Amino acid sequence: MMRVPSDDENDAVQIQHGNNPDDPFIITINCPDKTGLGCDLCRFILDFGLCILKGDFSTDGVWCYIVLWVIPQSVVLLPINCSYLKDRLRAICPPCLASFYLVHKPKTSSPLYLLKFCCLDRKGLLHDVTKVLCELELTIQRLKVTTTPDSKVLDLFFITDNLELLHTRKRQDETCKRLNAVLGDSCIICELQLAGSEYEYNHGHGISLSPMLAKELFQCELSDNQVRSQALSSDMKKLKKSNVTVDNSLSPVHTLLQIRCVDHKGLLYDIMRTLKDMNLKISYGRFSPNAKGCRDLDIFIQQKDGKKILDHEKQSALCSRLKLEMLHPLRVIIADRGPDTELLVANPVELSGKGRPRVFYDVTLALKTLGICVFSAEVGRHSASEREWEVYRFLLDENCEFQLTGVVARNQIVNRVRRTLMGW
Repeated sequence: MMRVPSDDENDAVQIQHGNNPDDPFIITINCPDKTGLGCDLCRFILDFGLCILKGDFSTDGVWCYIVLWVIPQSVVLLPINCSYLKDRLRAICPPCLASFYLVHKPKTSSPLYLLKFCCLDRKGLLHDVTKVLCELELTIQRLKVTTTPDSKVLDLFFITDNLELLHTRKRQDETCKRLNAVLGDSCIICELQLAGSEYEYNHGHGISLSPMLAKELFQCELSDNQVRSQALSSDMKKLKKSNVTVDNSLSPVHTLLQIRCVDHKGLLYDIMRTLKDMNLKISYGRFSPNAKGCRDLDIFIQQKDGKKILDHEKQSALCSRLKLEMLHPLRVIIADRGPDTELLVANPVELSGKGRPRVFYDVTLALKTLGICVFSAEVGRHSASEREWEVYRFLLDENCEFQLTGVVARNQIVNRVRRTLMGW
């Protein structure tokens, strides 16, 4: 049994700087365990703009001990503030001992705010606005972007505040000031207000897709072309090494998952999200450093009842689900909407209701890099394949420097968007 420290004996989160500027930060988390804690931590680290180089985690079901070696991703929005990072990680961890029972209250949903602005359109505007919102730690829940015939844009962003401070005048003024600096003199209106009851999360934000389009976007099996598009290069050797195996011989009470796969941004989050959604408990795990573009992961797991996974069908289903989530965590396709070209990106939503962070940021960055303007955009939810998805629809502007027609051009768009999302 792990030793449980008292509240004042140890801080739940410690962050250690490397000896050299390029050395990773070492994050140590020592706190009570909870279902899905590893997933929640990995999600925040991904959202914060950090990459996990390697990690160790263990738990006895009551207390957990986690060590993560992290570095900033290639694109960092803000300098790393270790004190602030520590406070945010501590907020994710369950409170210790008696304080959990005496003080802990279930977290309520964050208020939904409506950000509305109108200005002259320009290339990269949507990404520049998204970048500001990410820097301010404002999460886009859904949006509606429209370009008018006179080259103006009317954007409606429905956002929540990760800092829970958007109700204050100071926070609202700071948000509008930062946005006005990006929008410039062309800004006609910029307003921020609490969204009314008619905009609640479960009302009016579904995305409607044709059966043919939904089948292509949410198919469970990968085609040969889609598998090839996941590779880091034209060499398929790395993908052929990707596999998941189950071993019940090394522990009397745990099933060992041995995972080897192509590395990508958020890989550990995708694995933890999958195990969390399948209601599997992690007792011990080790996430090895990147070796020639691949990662190795050993995880000792149990079912909810504390037993090993002995059923061969359950083992096969687990391996198939993990491999799919690792190789194809996000869906990206190009489709025709009448005479126009539409880009669709689908992001699986956790059972807790949260989608993968920074997807909209990465997609708009890829489009801006290609010189593609967005005529209209929409974000919402869609249910398919017995799960919920966050769907991003972009109607691309034909009057841009990038040629949208042709198979080669469309494949180039899909490839650039996917590689940006995967950190390749």
